[in-house]
Amino acid sequence: MSVSSTIEQIQFDGNGLVPAIVQQWDTGEVLMLGYMNDEAVRRTLTEGRVTFWSRSRQEYWRKGDTSGNAQYVKGASLDCDADTLLLQVEQVGVACHTGTRTCFDAHVLSPTIGDQPDEDTHVTE
Repeated sequence: MSVSSTIEQIQFDGNGLVPAIVQQWDTGEVLMLGYMNDEAVRRTLTEGRVTFWSRSRQEYWRKGDTSGNAQYVKGASLDCDADTLLLQVEQVGVACHTGTRTCFDAHVLSPTIGDQPDEDTHVTE
């Protein structure tokens, strides 16, 4: 499938953006979430480095160009609704602008843990 036909499949939001979840390709660790417009998707899929659209600065930014903490594309997929990208990358250095490996370790929550019912338990809806 060509890059153009891939981009045509994406369901961009009203601002022309799609969320992109970035995951370490070999461990499955979720590193960060960024946003892309069609050109950022094109650059990411054709250049092998992750490019985002900065909503605050209204410009493209390629992870690692100023920090050295680059993301090299190892795989990419769309979710079932074609409204979210999943990018598998080789992360060099840290992923978060705060200097941590992942953006998802600053505010660890304490949810109630759900347990799957025993197979013997009959659940009705």
